[in-house]
Amino acid sequence: MNEIILPHETVMLDKFATDLNLELLYAGRGLITLTSISVDRPGLRLAGFFSFFDTQRIMLIGLTEHEYMRSFSSEERTAMIAKLFDCGEIPCVIFSRDLPVLPEFMECARSSGTPIFRTGKMTTNIMADLCVYLNRLLAPATTVHGVLMDVFGAGILLTGESGVGKSETAMELIKRGHRLVADDSVLIKKVENELVGTAPERIRYFMELRGIGIINVKNMYGSGSVLGEKEVELVMELEHWKQGKEYDRIGGEDSVEEILGVRVPKLTVPVSPGRNLAILIEVAARNYRLKSMGYDAAQELISRTIGR
Repeated sequence: MNEIILPHETVMLDKFATDLNLELLYAGRGLITLTSISVDRPGLRLAGFFSFFDTQRIMLIGLTEHEYMRSFSSEERTAMIAKLFDCGEIPCVIFSRDLPVLPEFMECARSSGTPIFRTGKMTTNIMADLCVYLNRLLAPATTVHGVLMDVFGAGILLTGESGVGKSETAMELIKRGHRLVADDSVLIKKVENELVGTAPERIRYFMELRGIGIINVKNMYGSGSVLGEKEVELVMELEHWKQGKEYDRIGGEDSVEEILGVRVPKLTVPVSPGRNLAILIEVAARNYRLKSMGYDAAQELISRTIGR
């Protein structure tokens, strides 16, 4: 498993505008670099209080800030707004409620190259949208070598050393109607207390099959064979059968894998000639669902045995 990726995302302006349904008024530097999940409303800064001012936050201008700036003369507005942009490189500024951008504000934004957006939403609504967006975008992340599949609605992360058969097993699952999320490299983010896995953009929906090469699963099997992201609910480690090793035969062992501080149930599945791994994974997914609903076959068997 690789090191945790620190929150740092560069977003193109058109994607940012589309994701949040914003109108782009000024492109500025042409992109947005985001490192903070917080949003700043600069009322105190406009009043002259600059302590604890984090210029790495998106700046949101609502009706209160807009009318406060309008209460001053043009020269005073220019001076107070210039102080905002002199503090550092602000990612972008968003005006809510379709408020007009004051000429002095646009002039200072042009001088610093700061992108300007506008939305018709109320300030509290766009603030909520930004909090959700930033929490997902900048969530703690790590990359895992493996394959992430959606099997009967359960997010199954297949791990194991190279050559054990993860991709080939995934292909069999795809043929059986299940969906691929990521192959080889799985990007996992901790959103709230859930682990959400996806594929890095450059290799999304591609798969490497030894002896055949690279294939595009979406183009080959259709859009119904892939999924953009999925919660990681169960880890299944595939390993070559080790003679003499005792493998769990009842299912009573509660093994877990810790990813980003979240404990995920884990199964270790031995690989040997003649074992149908795709069917085993389907059974594991269904069994996981039953356990999630409170039914444990191993516990029932133990209870029946003790009862006798």
